[in-house]
Amino acid sequence: MKKFIMVAAALSLVGIAGSAEAIDWWNLGNTKVGPEQTLKDFHQYFKEQFPKMSLQQYALGSYAFSPEMYQQYQQAIQFNPGDLTLSQGKAAWDQKFPDGKTYASCFPHGGKGVAAGYPYFDNRTGQVVTTQMRLNSCRVENHLQPLKYGSAAMIALDTYFTSLSNGMPVDIKVQGPGAVKAFEEGKANYFMKRGQLNFSCATCHVAYAGKYLRAQIISPLLGQSAHFPTYRAAWGAVNTFEKRFQGCDKKVGAIPQKLESVNYRNLAYFMSYISNGIKINVPGYRP
Repeated sequence: MKKFIMVAAALSLVGIAGSAEAIDWWNLGNTKVGPEQTLKDFHQYFKEQFPKMSLQQYALGSYAFSPEMYQQYQQAIQFNPGDLTLSQGKAAWDQKFPDGKTYASCFPHGGKGVAAGYPYFDNRTGQVVTTQMRLNSCRVENHLQPLKYGSAAMIALDTYFTSLSNGMPVDIKVQGPGAVKAFEEGKANYFMKRGQLNFSCATCHVAYAGKYLRAQIISPLLGQSAHFPTYRAAWGAVNTFEKRFQGCDKKVGAIPQKLESVNYRNLAYFMSYISNGIKINVPGYRP
C-alpha cells in the first residue's frame, strides 16, 4: 500500500510547520459554524501552521515551501507551456457566433473580473454554477451546441475566460440557505475519507500541507483554486480543477465522478471560498 514518507524540508521560503497534530485540523471540517467562521478558522489554522507566509504566497502552492522549487517556477513561467492553451482560448472567445455576438456579450464588463466570483450558487436553479457551465449556457443562448466538459476546446475557453480575472482576488459569495447547504456539502466531501487508502482531501492538503509525499511537497488547500486551469508538467497539458479532483480520487483508489457532477461542483465551491482574497493567476504552472 502507498504510504506517506514525511521528512523535514532542508530550507524554506517561509519555514515548514511542525506537527499537524498541534491544531485539531479535523474539527475544521466537522463543526458547522457557518461559511464566514469556517473561512476565518481555516485562514487562522494556516497562519498558525506557517506564520511567516503571507496570504498571497499561498497562490504559489508547493513552490512557496522550497527555494529551489521556487527558482524552477520562476524559470518555467517565463515560457509557460500553458500560454498556448490561453491563446487558443482567446481565439475562440473572439470568434463571432452566427448572430454576430461573442462570448463577451454573455458577461458583465465583457467577462473582465467575472470569473473571480465563480463558482457561484444560482438561487433560481438551486445549484452551483461553474465557469464551464456558464460558457456552455452562453453557447446555447447563441444557438450553438454545448462543448464537452473537459474537452480541449472547453479547457482553452475556460482558461482564457478565467485569465480575464488575473490579478483579482478570489471573491466567492455564500449567501442564503441553498448556498450554505451546497457549501456545507462541499466541506463534508472535502473531509470524507474515500478509496482503498481511506484518505480525504483534507488528509493531504490540510493535515500534511507543506510536508513531503515522496519527492513532492503537498500544497495547502488555501490558494489552490486561484491558479486553475493550470499547466502541469506531469500532464503535459492544461487541465481544470475538477480534472484534478478526478486524479486525486484515482490516486487514493476511489472511483472518480463525472465532470460537473453535483459533488464536484459543491467541492469546488467550498474550496474556492476558502481561497477568498488570494489573487488569480491563470494559467498556473505546477510540476
